[in-house]
Amino acid sequence: MLLSLIAVSVVLAGWALSARWLKRWLITSPLFLVIAGAVVEYTTHGSLADTLDSELAEHIAGIILAVLLFVDATAVRGRLFGGDPRSTMRLLFIALPLSLGLSVLLGFWLLPSTSWGTLLVIACIVALVDFSPVPSIVRDRQVPRRVRDLLNAEAGYNDGIISPIFIFALALAGGDRDPADTPLAALADAVPHTLKALVFGLAVGAGLALAANAAERRGRMTAQSKRIIVVCAPALAYTLSLGVAGNGFVAAFVCGVAYHYFRRSQDAVRELELLDDLSFLLTAAMWFVFGGVALIAYWRAGLTVGVVVFCLLALTLVRMLPVAVAMLGSKFSWPERLMLGWLGPRGAASIVFGLLAFNVLEGGDEHTVLLVMVAVVLGSVFLHGFGAPAAARAFARTQSE
Repeated sequence: MLLSLIAVSVVLAGWALSARWLKRWLITSPLFLVIAGAVVEYTTHGSLADTLDSELAEHIAGIILAVLLFVDATAVRGRLFGGDPRSTMRLLFIALPLSLGLSVLLGFWLLPSTSWGTLLVIACIVALVDFSPVPSIVRDRQVPRRVRDLLNAEAGYNDGIISPIFIFALALAGGDRDPADTPLAALADAVPHTLKALVFGLAVGAGLALAANAAERRGRMTAQSKRIIVVCAPALAYTLSLGVAGNGFVAAFVCGVAYHYFRRSQDAVRELELLDDLSFLLTAAMWFVFGGVALIAYWRAGLTVGVVVFCLLALTLVRMLPVAVAMLGSKFSWPERLMLGWLGPRGAASIVFGLLAFNVLEGGDEHTVLLVMVAVVLGSVFLHGFGAPAAARAFARTQSE
């Protein structure tokens, strides 16, 4: 663990000292950190594997996921579900369940030796939408504004909705160790945890937002204290929920939704600066770890044709078909619907989910999950890194004709 922390610190310091120079050469921070992580893992002969498979690593990954969930929830602009709530709900409550179901069905076909609980874990990992590897998508003006806004709103809620399903799937995937761990038993165990998380997340988010509103009106807060309270919110929701045996991930996500909804501030963007920097730092650490994880997955799990085909379909058909179905009858044109389906990169959230699954699962399933996560994220970096700008240019040409 100590060696891993030293390596992460040195690499992040190196990136910070050369960030502008690297940007000139079109070397993004995720790419730099992935390569550095792979080099460190190779030269230390697999020291990262033992670090990942530990209780401390599981707790660290949980904290990172809680922060990312809160940040995503507060990043949604406009109303509760963004500027176009009906379209957002189409993606979240029609396209997302269809994507999960289609992933599981494809898994039965292409990953036949994998239990269906593990297939649901994999489905949760590959269905996440995260723009951390290709942030330019939501800033590209060639992409229609309403498409960018809808993608941003979807990414804000996507991982929060999937997280309780992911926890249920983890419980189910471990069911072969105990006959009592049936699907109904796993569901009965997950529901009360989720309900507690909903209560505590809402209470903390709304309570802190309303308290901040009152304190600001009375002139009791400073610019620094406004930034600090935003960092305290996900930490408090996550830890309180765990203290009462609740789902900390759901609590952090709901806390972010409630805080964003109830907070009234003229300077909301600056209040999130400290949390954004913290989120960037944690995400950067995940990209570094991912570089080493890619080597671990290559060394310990066999890359089969079934895995390759599954990952390619997960990045294309598994998202594009459900999105097309969900957007039937909407105001979006067919080119815009195709863009919504194509522009769904996978990044840091998928990495954290995959690392949590690797730490929890046993019996060889953890290596399968790790390999699929690595293949999907790397595939997304290349497919969306090069394909997203091309899709935006193609759409711009169709509009000018």
